[in-house]
Amino acid sequence: MHSARLQNTLLLLASYAVYYLLDAHMLWLLVVATAVAYAIGWGIEWLESHSKPRLASALTTAGVCLALALLFVFKYLDFFASAFVEAFTRLGIPLSWTALHLVLPVGLSFYSFKIISYFVDIHRGRLRAEHDVVALATYVAFFPTILAGPIDRPGEFLPQLRTPRRLAYRHLADGAKMMLWGAFMKICIADVLAPHTDLAWQFSYHDQHLALWAFLMYPVQMYADFSGYSLLAIGAGRMLGLRVTTNFRQPFLARNVAEYWHRWHISLTSWVTDYVFMPLNVRWRNLGRVGVAMAVAVNLVTIGLWHGANFTYLLFGLYHALLFIPLIYSGAFARNKKMRTNRLGLPTTNDVLRMLLTYLLVAVAFVLFRAPDVEAAFTFFAHLIQPVLPSLPVVSGTRWGYLLIIFAALAAEYVFRRLPSPLQFQGNGLLRHRIVRYAIYYALIFLIYAYSDGTAAEFIYTQF
Repeated sequence: MHSARLQNTLLLLASYAVYYLLDAHMLWLLVVATAVAYAIGWGIEWLESHSKPRLASALTTAGVCLALALLFVFKYLDFFASAFVEAFTRLGIPLSWTALHLVLPVGLSFYSFKIISYFVDIHRGRLRAEHDVVALATYVAFFPTILAGPIDRPGEFLPQLRTPRRLAYRHLADGAKMMLWGAFMKICIADVLAPHTDLAWQFSYHDQHLALWAFLMYPVQMYADFSGYSLLAIGAGRMLGLRVTTNFRQPFLARNVAEYWHRWHISLTSWVTDYVFMPLNVRWRNLGRVGVAMAVAVNLVTIGLWHGANFTYLLFGLYHALLFIPLIYSGAFARNKKMRTNRLGLPTTNDVLRMLLTYLLVAVAFVLFRAPDVEAAFTFFAHLIQPVLPSLPVVSGTRWGYLLIIFAALAAEYVFRRLPSPLQFQGNGLLRHRIVRYAIYYALIFLIYAYSDGTAAEFIYTQF
């Protein structure tokens, strides 16, 4: 099959079929949003080419507002309307609002951001409007990423759709290795930790040890779950001859929170940085470090609220913004020092201590992220710090097994940190022998089978 148009058509039909199985009632919205994006993108380019920059800017703004309005209605309308009514009621002005309880269409948070970046990049001159509606629709609805990302940029993804892809063993092998590691992270780490962290949120079960275990392990669970999905999506794309953007880069090696956000959910962080932080930072540049801090705060609150309409996500963003303030005023915010290693290839003691501190600070934020509401978050903190059980948490034999697998996985990611996934290892030392490599592959398959209970556990980020 050497026709890019035919390949894209089949890929689009497959993407729409997958979406129909996931959310049949909202497939029409995806199709309509794509059609409108196609028309607006063509219009922006036409106005720019005919020396009508003001009209082009107006159309770009209208397109962005339309995409945001779609997201607002389905995701935030009930939340803000209810908060608005409650605020006025407390002021003695009684208002009423009947909640709509709209169900968030699958992937709306992700494909709406794709469409916005498409409009803005055309307006900025970074991208030409895509005149092939099939290619644009394939970009918006690409089935491996429609459910939970990564959020591909149009300038990186659309050019790949203009040339035919050939079935290549190297692509199939690389993709399969990424998917195998992603499945291992999801099933053998995230799904194994989930019942224990969930139990800690049942406040009738008072156990400070369990709360501490959940506090320390939930970031690992989140990472294994979300990076696992991302690798499955990236691997599927690779097998189809397409490169999907990287979403994680060993976030627990971060030595401060700024570095952490360069390594965690990279596609979202870079998107918000380019389209929110950078314009605000330019606008507020005369304010110096105060302007930078304000832009960072808006950036992180946007990231927080992107996850959902809840005050916990607002606090999640504000908390991270507070952690950035010392970095901004010390100058560490703009510095990106290379990690130093000792003779054994391990991080220096100073870097390890900074990594541990960053992990604990991020773990606090994840309590806000995991909590169903603000009250539950503070209740969890109260259980965590109560002086009833001052001893260290008891680690059972089963938990030692979990910790061993987690340590082995994170160690493998550290050793092969410059590769897309640990299984993309080079043929050096013992790994140059095929029997050793295949022994590792089959060991992972065995662990996946052993830890799988036969049911498909939902990925955490599909709810966003």
